[in-house]
Amino acid sequence: MLTTLPASRQTGFTLVEITITLSIIGLLIGGVLKGQEMINNARLKRIQADNTGISTAIRVYQDRYGLLPGDDNKVTSRFSVYVDGINDPEASDINGNGDGRFDGDWIGAADSETANLWKHLRAAGIVAGNGDDDRQPTNAFSGNIGVRSDSLKIFGGVIVFGLVDGTVATILEARHDDGNPSTGYIQSDISAQLMNGTTSSSAGTSYNQSSLYFVSIKM
Repeated sequence: MLTTLPASRQTGFTLVEITITLSIIGLLIGGVLKGQEMINNARLKRIQADNTGISTAIRVYQDRYGLLPGDDNKVTSRFSVYVDGINDPEASDINGNGDGRFDGDWIGAADSETANLWKHLRAAGIVAGNGDDDRQPTNAFSGNIGVRSDSLKIFGGVIVFGLVDGTVATILEARHDDGNPSTGYIQSDISAQLMNGTTSSSAGTSYNQSSLYFVSIKM
C-alpha cells in the first residue's frame, strides 16, 4: 500500500527559503559586476593618467630644448651620458634628425627615434631612469605604450596603447571622442598593423567588447 510522509517530514524548499537563496545569488552577481566595474574604472583612469603624463613629458622636453625627444639631433652634446660613450658606444645613433617628427613604429626598433625618445626623456631627468634605457612603459592591460607620428587616420604626434580591453576602449571613446574607432582624435585597431606603419583602420565603426585593441590617442 502506498504511504506518504507526514506533512512535517516532507522534503523540499519553502517559498521563504527560495526567496532567500535568490536574494543571495543576486547579491553575489551584483558584487561581481560592481567589482568588475571598479576594475575597469581603475584601468581607464590609469590610461588617462599615462596619456596625460607622457604628453606632458614630451612638451616639457620640447619647451626646454626646442626639439622633440627622440627627434632631438643634439643630444650627444647635450647630455654627458652620451658624450662619454660609455653607456652607448654608438652615440651617433642616439641623435634624431630634427625634422619635427617621431620617425619609426610605435614599438620602436633599436636606435629608432621612437625608441630613443625614452632615452632622451630619461637623460633629461623628465622620466625616471637612465639615459641608455629605451624600455617602453606598459599600460593597465600589460600592453606597451609607444609614441609615433601618424597612426591610422590621425596625423601628427600620437600615443599608442597596446592590448586595451574593448570595454575600456568603448568607455574611453564615449567620454573623450566621437565613439567611432575609425574617426576622431581617438582611433583603434584590432590587429598589430599599427606596428607596420599602416594608415588605414580595420576596427569598423563600433567596438567589440570581447576584443583587444591598439588605441591611438592624438597628443
